[in-house]
Amino acid sequence: MNFRDHLLVALNVLSDVREFHIHVLVSAPAKDNSLYPYSFPRPRIYSQDILVLLSEQANPDAPRVLVSAIEARLYHVPSTDCAILYVSKVDSTGQGLRPSPTATLVKAFIRWHTDPKSRPVATRHLWVQLFARAQGQYLFPNSSDHPGKRPLSDARLCAWWRQVLGQVGEDAREALGVDAIEGQVDAYYVLPGHNELEAQQVMGGRFPPHSSSTVAVQWVYGHPYSQTRIPLPCPRPEGLQNLGHCIPSFEDDPKNRFMDEIAFTDTPVSPRKRARTDPPQEGDGPQSREGAKEREKKEARPKGELGKVGPDEFWERMSFRQECVAGAVTGFFALGVSVPEHRMPSPRPPPLAPQPGQVPRAMNRRILSSLLTGVEFSTPERAHKATELIEGAVRGLCEGLAQQLPAPKPMNQSADATPDSLAPPLPKTPPRRTVGLPAVDDISPNPFDEPEATLETYRAFIFGSVTVSNPPPPLPSDAGSGTASEGAAPEGKAKVHVLTARKKKKKRPDA
Repeated sequence: MNFRDHLLVALNVLSDVREFHIHVLVSAPAKDNSLYPYSFPRPRIYSQDILVLLSEQANPDAPRVLVSAIEARLYHVPSTDCAILYVSKVDSTGQGLRPSPTATLVKAFIRWHTDPKSRPVATRHLWVQLFARAQGQYLFPNSSDHPGKRPLSDARLCAWWRQVLGQVGEDAREALGVDAIEGQVDAYYVLPGHNELEAQQVMGGRFPPHSSSTVAVQWVYGHPYSQTRIPLPCPRPEGLQNLGHCIPSFEDDPKNRFMDEIAFTDTPVSPRKRARTDPPQEGDGPQSREGAKEREKKEARPKGELGKVGPDEFWERMSFRQECVAGAVTGFFALGVSVPEHRMPSPRPPPLAPQPGQVPRAMNRRILSSLLTGVEFSTPERAHKATELIEGAVRGLCEGLAQQLPAPKPMNQSADATPDSLAPPLPKTPPRRTVGLPAVDDISPNPFDEPEATLETYRAFIFGSVTVSNPPPPLPSDAGSGTASEGAAPEGKAKVHVLTARKKKKKRPDA
């Protein structure tokens, strides 16, 4: 079963009668040295872009409409036998039937990567990491204007991610079975600016396990960068403390700008010197080797205060950052899964070799750019048109018809939008400090050619559909007291009893 079919099987359990159409774009592995820019030496890392688009059709005569989307990146670090799945964005349009398929899609998406049998990279250890920040829209421009979309509040979004990752972690522990002693499943979360008790109260109190207590995941309130139970992706040099080996730099992550400030504190920024290209002279032997060693020691020295600030202090100071104290609750989540060696395939495939069904990275970026800047989802009519354009663009690129891509428009502007109806720009972390950063494009070329997206690839791995026909969910016993975000019960289906308190008469004092 490939990735696309795995997601469709998971969606088949949803209630009601409808048809789902999915597009799964996974780019081929490419060398990537942007994850740990302050580590020395920087480890060999390979990354893949992942984009999942899910559309829904209420009946065969109804038009399709995009309802959910996931953007993520998968990193592979062979030196530590680790991988990182960074879920950067999850969004919905609110224009499908209830219940929404987003939670089911996200769980199936992460389960595919935590299971060593289906994990696309052959590594023993996997970290799932994400930054939860509530916004009205992320991947579907102007979708917050649609009245059917009810975005979660900041606290409820953090609670939602804790429940999703907790259930995936319990499934991973249950799958380990007798290997649970050798394997490991750990979960961590931090709500900057809150202690553990405050975080639990903000998110709604206790979270009961989804399964038996023997496989329940024990959440740790804190960060995973000081533990030794599951190896961290970036190897640490012995005898040298460098925060750059602990904290990864993900795209659109508020930790990046703080890392830059720590790295460039009391560190003069100088332009990058070009490598010496002159041929060695007669007296350059021992002296040049000594000079090379000195330069290597200087480069290995942590920049700024990266050698003084530890992970605990970093997260304590992170609570005072603007991104975390702006009035909204934000959360950092990490789920680590480690499996025994005998569960890994042998021999392992080369990390850079393209696998069947993968597409060029440029294709992922073009579709994502068109989704963010070329269409909008404020009304059902515009959402139907946007769905047709994006889905047609994916098929068109597989057929070599690049002209089917919608032309980007500035600031999420639709074809008939007026300046008064423009939505604010999609949320994004302010750009990081790039002056003095190590070059991220200074890598050797990929020995493998980019895969070619063909119509056969489209039919076998990218596009798929499933027809769901299950009974609707039963109405809850307290359906009459539902809130606007939970959905109110139909009129006449439940009685609401209002209890009133009787006021006690006061006795008149004697005259």
